[in-house]
Amino acid sequence: MTLTITERRGHVLLIRMNREHKRNAVDRALADALDEAFNLLDDDPDLRAGVLTGTPAVFSAGSDLTALGDYSTERGGEYGLIRRDRRTPLIAAVEGPALGGGLEMVLACDLVVAGRSARFGLPEVARGVVPTCAGLFRGPRALPLNLAHELALTGDPFDAARAHAAGLVNEVTEDGAAEPAALALAERICRNSPTAVGASLAAMRRWAAASEAEGWRATEEAIAAVHDTADQREGVQAFLEKRPPRWSGR
Repeated sequence: MTLTITERRGHVLLIRMNREHKRNAVDRALADALDEAFNLLDDDPDLRAGVLTGTPAVFSAGSDLTALGDYSTERGGEYGLIRRDRRTPLIAAVEGPALGGGLEMVLACDLVVAGRSARFGLPEVARGVVPTCAGLFRGPRALPLNLAHELALTGDPFDAARAHAAGLVNEVTEDGAAEPAALALAERICRNSPTAVGASLAAMRRWAAASEAEGWRATEEAIAAVHDTADQREGVQAFLEKRPPRWSGR
């Protein structure tokens, strides 16, 4: 099975995650396939914008727990995307859930289009773990702080309308129309000077990156605080066994 499907649409590269039987959860193989697609987007001067999407039912459920954290690549970091230094605009086209690392992939993009039934969430605390792929600092940057707190501390998702009102989503479409709307947005970018677009994006990303070093340090401290705790083991086991967790606070 092809884990990513790429299509050239003029100067736009459409990248589809294609692991729907696992809710597009990212393992080693999908991370490598995504990395290859993003490398093409970065390296081909004829490509001026990219669109990242999932399947009609789901954008991505984030990390595949069976991968045991093995989903980083040399150029892109986690999922081939999270730590990538890009100069080519990337738009997320979201249908269905974008949860955990799926939302962190959305936060790594530059613009977001979502179908009306899309959902965004960081459910990690319900598993006894924490968001590890920049959600703890890109979330508060992309959203009002109290909404970022709600996402990270309750684990409950919110819908596309609320995401749009909060500024995370650029455009809400009818279900099934996020991809064509994202391609249309990409075409609007491609009408402009690729040199000016690349320089503008690089400047904005450089500004954002200035605070990210501290964000990664804070995330590493949060990861260490829950690593190998009884709650972490219980949360993951309960998730795999599809039962409510029994927290001990240890």
